[in-house]
Amino acid sequence: MQRYQNIPQAKLGVSEAGSVGRVYVVDDDASVRAALSSLLRSLDLEVRAFPGVDQFRAEADATAPACLLLDVRMPGISGLEFQDQLAGFAPDLPVIFITGHGDVPMSVRAMKAGAVDFLQKPWSEQAVLDAVFSALARSRARAQVSSERDALARRAATLTPREREVMLLVTRGLANKQIAYELGLQLITVKIHRGNVMRKMHAASLVDLVMQAKTLGLAGGD
Repeated sequence: MQRYQNIPQAKLGVSEAGSVGRVYVVDDDASVRAALSSLLRSLDLEVRAFPGVDQFRAEADATAPACLLLDVRMPGISGLEFQDQLAGFAPDLPVIFITGHGDVPMSVRAMKAGAVDFLQKPWSEQAVLDAVFSALARSRARAQVSSERDALARRAATLTPREREVMLLVTRGLANKQIAYELGLQLITVKIHRGNVMRKMHAASLVDLVMQAKTLGLAGGD
């Protein structure tokens, strides 16, 4: 642990709650699992190690910020094949490949599929740590985006059907008079609905509302 005490907390990505994130290690070699677990735990990272993908799939919680250190060659399904399966199981889980038998086409395939890094044995401890920190930062960023999207969806659910119509037309760029004509409403009514939309969505400006609509995938934000 002494060699890594100079790593800043910001790089570790410690949140206000003190959580760095979880690192999953999947490798059929017990000595590799032990070495990686020891290294990562020396920095107080939470580590869960598995000898194969079946055990990982059965026990892992892919909803929390985490990353996966995955061996390329294992009995049964390979790491690269399992990476493809992650799209339906844990699509936002960053993957770092480790291998003693890698080649350029293999690494290119892994990186094109979204891997954070492709480390060949014997890898350096610092290379592993750098890859893990990068992967955990990516995982937390994705979790933050997902949380913000969920919060927006909850706000949008409080809109009445009419307010939702007004929001869609506003984010399409229509003026209040045009919206009133489109919906057959009085101008004052449109202004009231528009004000309610801005308040319920916590939108500070029209630009903010348009960005919210795009995040939610609403037609008016396209």
